[in-house]
Amino acid sequence: MTGTRPPARRGAGRPTREQAEARDKELLDTALDLFLEHGYELATIEMIAARVAMTKRTIYARYPEKAALFLAAVRSAIERQAVPREVLDDLDRGDLAETLKAVARLRIGQVATPDGLRLQRIVSTESYRFPEIFVAHYERSTALVVDFVTGLFDRAAAAGRIVPTDSEQAARAFMSMAVGGQVRAIVAGRPPTPEKIDERVDFTVDLLMNGLRPR
Repeated sequence: MTGTRPPARRGAGRPTREQAEARDKELLDTALDLFLEHGYELATIEMIAARVAMTKRTIYARYPEKAALFLAAVRSAIERQAVPREVLDDLDRGDLAETLKAVARLRIGQVATPDGLRLQRIVSTESYRFPEIFVAHYERSTALVVDFVTGLFDRAAAAGRIVPTDSEQAARAFMSMAVGGQVRAIVAGRPPTPEKIDERVDFTVDLLMNGLRPR
């Protein structure tokens, strides 16, 4: 016997970093579901703890108050819905009208997913109480697309394919006309059919391009 002690082992039941992150994601997703289902006022930490099979003490150790848990849940959902710039860049095939249609369909398609719809509804119902979630959602979602579309218009105007215009205003008009109406219908529970979405997107982009075409 040398008296050498065996190396210390990880404590029984202690989660790995990956397990802890997965558990936190489960907590945030569950919390968001319950905040949407019951509203911020009526959803409680007790209710969330029971649904996710976690003690209140554990939740409070991570998020010291309900507002902190709510904001973390919404911000996590916002980050998952953010469109990476490289995804937008891949939509640009050199044809402005076709690129605009692809961007519109991407944004509408995002909202139509369960996660996208849940996020839109929670922002719509609770942004009066937490205006920062509206700002965060805009900055990590709409603003990125507006910036991308603004660049499309700038390059098209520089190449003489459209008349010089206020590219940022044109990008905002595009988002409002081609995307906004479809999103509002989806959030209200009256989603257009895929065929109707294509028809409306095509019409709106063609209308916009007709207004910008050099005369």
